[in-house]
Amino acid sequence: MTERTKDIWNDNDGEEAPRSRRSRLKTFLIFFATLAGVLVVVLVAAYRDGTGFDVLRRYFNYGSVEKAGGETVYDYDASATNRFAVLGDHLVVLSSTSLELLDPDGGTVWSASVKMEAPALESGGGRAVAYDVGGTELYVLDEEGLLLELHAEETEPFIAATLNRKGWLAVTAEKRNYKGCVSVYDAELDSVVFSFDSSRRFVIDAYVLDDGEHVAAVTLGQEDSVFVSNVVLYDLTGSSPKAETEVDGGVAVVPVADYDVSDGLVAAIGQQGDAIITVSDTGLTFADEKGEVAATYGYQGMFLREYDLAGEDFTVLLLNRYQTGSVGRLVTVGTDGAELGSLDVNQEVLSVSACGRYLAVLYLDSLVVYNRDLQVYASLTGTDFARSVLMRSDGSALLLSSESAGLFLP
Repeated sequence: MTERTKDIWNDNDGEEAPRSRRSRLKTFLIFFATLAGVLVVVLVAAYRDGTGFDVLRRYFNYGSVEKAGGETVYDYDASATNRFAVLGDHLVVLSSTSLELLDPDGGTVWSASVKMEAPALESGGGRAVAYDVGGTELYVLDEEGLLLELHAEETEPFIAATLNRKGWLAVTAEKRNYKGCVSVYDAELDSVVFSFDSSRRFVIDAYVLDDGEHVAAVTLGQEDSVFVSNVVLYDLTGSSPKAETEVDGGVAVVPVADYDVSDGLVAAIGQQGDAIITVSDTGLTFADEKGEVAATYGYQGMFLREYDLAGEDFTVLLLNRYQTGSVGRLVTVGTDGAELGSLDVNQEVLSVSACGRYLAVLYLDSLVVYNRDLQVYASLTGTDFARSVLMRSDGSALLLSSESAGLFLP
């Protein structure tokens, strides 16, 4: 009979241990080499165009494409007046009767009943400002809910509101006995840190530069019976010489610089890097904080249909060859006024949205995500249910239908 006992004191355990340790070490080295190879590939892609890091962000945030792609993430009431804005992975929905902030699971973080004739929604610095153009209600939200609520008098309604990349707020409104006024709130939103009233020209918009030291106001006047847009820069720090002067016993704020926007009426103002950008009906104008125009980009006789200033270092334009129809060009323009990419468009475009290094174009039955050079990054067919699109900085996009929004992950 074979003895099946084991002497733990006399057995030679030392012969197997080195082999076991060597095997574990070999397995670890293989795993480490594989992981290092994957990271090298990702880092090379990230170094080349920055998209590699976004792939990792999407993977850690959402998991696989199959898990999140095509799923309905947000539900909301259908309304022809719906306006949308993205705050991280939250969605803001504004209509003429309600304002909602929805979390990544589609739940309601905050909501309020509103009454707006012309609802408008802008975002910047991780915040969104909702207001009624020509009305009296204004709200500022972040991902946690309401930050600021303003109510204007009926005789001094809001005209426009913008948020810069650091969350500073500029509010443009009508004012009795003046041609408009601008109020500036810093990132704390506790109180007005700067304001001015315009007596010479109508003020139609304003934007606080990202350095927090200047505010740029868009004014409208007449020269030789023709309307002319002008951008006026004011100092917010009080350090500029002669920033204020006494007028009739009161204090009038004096601009530190200004420049004309030639041959066009300004529709929007924003900033990319150090460049102040205005979009008009005839072209783009790029200037600095000293009021010096550095570059312009003309539409070459084409008609502006859509635009978006939210690109990291580019502006996207959809230009039509005719006032109606769908024949035209999709163009991206850098901060030096040079074209980065151009694409002929011969089909209906429902929506254009830019964010970070990407832009999304929603056609009648497909979605295409491009980079700033208009090279295709990702695409999706069968999107005839969607009415608009919202690009997000990590390369994902929200497809918006009348009652819900679904997530597309490249």
